[in-house]
Amino acid sequence: MRIKDIPLQNRPRQRFVKKGASALSDSELLAVILQKGTKAENAVEMCNRLLSKYSIQKLSGLSLTELQEVKGIGPAKAMQIKALFEFLKRAKTQDKTYINSADDVFGRYYPKLKDEKQEKFIVLLLDTKSRVIAEEVVSIGILDSALIHPREVFKPAIRNSASKIILVHNHPSGDPKPSQEDLVITDKIIEAGKLLGISVLDHVIIGERYWSWRNNR
Repeated sequence: MRIKDIPLQNRPRQRFVKKGASALSDSELLAVILQKGTKAENAVEMCNRLLSKYSIQKLSGLSLTELQEVKGIGPAKAMQIKALFEFLKRAKTQDKTYINSADDVFGRYYPKLKDEKQEKFIVLLLDTKSRVIAEEVVSIGILDSALIHPREVFKPAIRNSASKIILVHNHPSGDPKPSQEDLVITDKIIEAGKLLGISVLDHVIIGERYWSWRNNR
């Protein structure tokens, strides 16, 4: 099926304009960037196939040669994909924020989390100088130590070569006092960090004020 054969309201570009980028799937977003598919597949179908074979993380690590081994991806599309991930990489490095205390964490996250109705568990990734590399939401909803596995916490840290991490989550009630489950999760992740050689500097719980594991240990 050609893109032109898809009803106008369902085409990626039209949905992008009407509903915004967040309404599009990963495949649709990539299709908007690549613009064209092949004679056999439209751009969305081609990107669906590409992302079913490679996750976004794996795709970002493929070389130009490896990308061109994928059916339908020629030199131009391969360069578009590589340029996309390089641009994203550079965008991440623009954050030169240094995190030196729980006050810094509270100042960064209180505006973002104060109106949230659900708990969000975030991993803040830092370099050796305590400068922000990136952040990643690991869980949304009530924290459960059985569901939050250290593997999911440290995966983005390893991928981004972070040397330190800070755990951050919010309490929608406004009371930052940690629950027993919060403490269990913190201890479990700290111990895993020791084995991996990645320091867990703090766990900061955001409410109307904050609680810091580092300040209360």
